[in-house]
Amino acid sequence: MLTPRSTRLLLYGVVMIAGIALAACENQGGEGAGEAHVPMLDNFFARHVTRIPVGGEVVFVNDGDNPHNAVALDGSWETQAELVDGESETLTIDEPGVYRYYCTFHGTAAGDGMAAVLVVGDVEYDAEGGSDEEAVAEASGRILLVQGDAPAPDLEPSGSDPDPFGTIQDAVDEAEPGDMVLIDEGVYEEEVVVDTPSLTIRGVDRNEVVLDGNFEMSNGIQVVADGVAIENMTARHYILNGFFWTGVEGYRASYVTAYNNADYGVYAFDSVDGVIEHSYASGGPDSAFYIGQCYPCDAVINDVIAEHSALGYSGTNAGGNLYIVDSLWVNNRAGIVPNTLDTELLPPQREVSIVGNLVIGNDNPEPVIKGGSYAAFGNGILLAGGRDNLVERNVVLDHANHGILASPNIDKNFWFASGNKIRDNLIGGSGRADLALAGPGSIGNCFGGNDHESSAPFALELLHGCGGLRLPLGFDLLTASRTLGYYAAAPDGFELRTVGDQPVPPDQEQMPGGEDAAVQPAADVFENYDLDIDAIAPPDPSVALEAPLAQEVTLVTEVGSPGVFQILFGLYGYLMPFVLLAAWVSLSLWDIARRDELARATGIGWVGAILLVPFVGVIAYLAVGGSRLPGWMRLVLVAGGLAAYLVILGLGALVGGIV
Repeated sequence: MLTPRSTRLLLYGVVMIAGIALAACENQGGEGAGEAHVPMLDNFFARHVTRIPVGGEVVFVNDGDNPHNAVALDGSWETQAELVDGESETLTIDEPGVYRYYCTFHGTAAGDGMAAVLVVGDVEYDAEGGSDEEAVAEASGRILLVQGDAPAPDLEPSGSDPDPFGTIQDAVDEAEPGDMVLIDEGVYEEEVVVDTPSLTIRGVDRNEVVLDGNFEMSNGIQVVADGVAIENMTARHYILNGFFWTGVEGYRASYVTAYNNADYGVYAFDSVDGVIEHSYASGGPDSAFYIGQCYPCDAVINDVIAEHSALGYSGTNAGGNLYIVDSLWVNNRAGIVPNTLDTELLPPQREVSIVGNLVIGNDNPEPVIKGGSYAAFGNGILLAGGRDNLVERNVVLDHANHGILASPNIDKNFWFASGNKIRDNLIGGSGRADLALAGPGSIGNCFGGNDHESSAPFALELLHGCGGLRLPLGFDLLTASRTLGYYAAAPDGFELRTVGDQPVPPDQEQMPGGEDAAVQPAADVFENYDLDIDAIAPPDPSVALEAPLAQEVTLVTEVGSPGVFQILFGLYGYLMPFVLLAAWVSLSLWDIARRDELARATGIGWVGAILLVPFVGVIAYLAVGGSRLPGWMRLVLVAGGLAAYLVILGLGALVGGIV
């Protein structure tokens, strides 16, 4: 029995062959299509707020162990009565509105317990029931102090509430737009939901103010209101994310640490106008930092450190005024991975600037990983199905597979990598190639001015330079076929308890000014952010040895030998299409040569089609060109050859542990 992943592998094989013939025709599926996925866990929905367009699809997926469902409070829609582990259901909502919904097993019709909100269409929605038109507040000067169980602090900031709060949530619930919630030292075992706009939530000490979910709670801080800034604190051991903004305009994370959380460290989803700066994240089985489903995002990631995660950065369907700059990505399974998928809205991923980053040794096999990210292993910067991205002035060293790779990506649609500019980078120490362009379907990309030693295919900068003509089929099929081997070895899931096995980071840099720093709600943060892209210089690799990391960085990577499945998929996937093409062309030309009845002009036309239009020309001749070859032979040559190719790839995937 084929699982969804093994079916995808077979589809991948079909597309690989078709893509060779169709590489010049960029058919990427509908721009802006995709689905909104809402994971259901035990016992909460992964996002408090999800937005879809009118007529859009929302997919409820049970990722927990308990049965769940989703029922609108107004009775307008519902899933089936019970979705068990691994099951999903897709709903299409045609009427705009704000729909509150709940799980009948773990919530109530009053919207308590396991409950969330679905916003359909361009309608006003505010988490507190107000209007989106409310102006973002300026800092009010009012400070609400959170003391928790710690001894009474020597803190009496001007304008503070006279009575400290015992929990962060209590203070947040009491706060009004423009207030600051100031958190004293201590470990706070709680999850916080922020639905008041324009708050600043700040710890007095980045390393001593710790939110701890004990792997029982969902998010450290989840923000569903505009203009909220989180500063100078740590979040760890949450089932989902450390710090999470969803569906907001205006967000900022400054001097925060998030480690050993079971999804993302610092996560902005369906949110715009944001900055993530001077922060550290590690130990995430998905990614340390994530900005997803936004266009234009109007966002900056600057001066962050990501390590010991499945991916340092992942950004699905995110781009447009999105800058990832001047940061360190080290000791992850893969480094910076913007990508296109159909499981979120707004595909394709596009228009991200990745400039001035230090990307080192992202082939660490130790971090826990979700299966979907496994194929990115050993790549420093991977553009997976994205387009019109800029990768410039980065230093990318010591990766088991590729330093910088542009590759198609496959989900429900096949997403080409196109229009990407990779230039003026320093790349070295890569196991397969410093620069790589995977195919099929990678067109219009350019490589120029890079200091590198190897490329796949050979002479990549010559064939795909950033000036002049580019070879339309100059991609490396072996890279794409090897990806199948990684899918074969990918785990189906992970045990929650293993997330915390990654190293605990040392103390990180404090926010300048600490509790006395100016209060700045996250209003117009992108517009006012001081970012001069042209002034960013390539980083010095030696700074990696001086950074406050959880583990020492080595600048030499031991590249292990490829596994049997990587060799199987690599050799067969790379060589077989060319063997088939050679056989088809040889037999077809021989057949034309012996056809005395064929007019000269017709014969020349077919020869031209066979030689100049790869795959399509020769298949057309064998199908409709009047060949003398017996019909059964032509069928075996074409359909049989393709079928054998797919069957062998499929069997290899199944043997590799897909089912």
